[in-house]
Amino acid sequence: MTQNVGGIDRTLRIVAGLAILSLLVLLDGNERWWGLLGLVPLTTALLRWCPAYTLIGVNTCPARTAD
Repeated sequence: MTQNVGGIDRTLRIVAGLAILSLLVLLDGNERWWGLLGLVPLTTALLRWCPAYTLIGVNTCPARTAD
């Protein structure tokens, strides 16, 4: 797995994931389980790899220079 999620993208995924996960606490009844979808952006941020980015050929990681 080659990393394809960069710094800003990673930060946004963490914030979005935590916001979606907060639905577990904020909502009542069966709707609260939608909050588990927040695990998807959190997981992709922590792994720094997004399978959807791989499929469409996107890479937000900065280019590495050879020293």
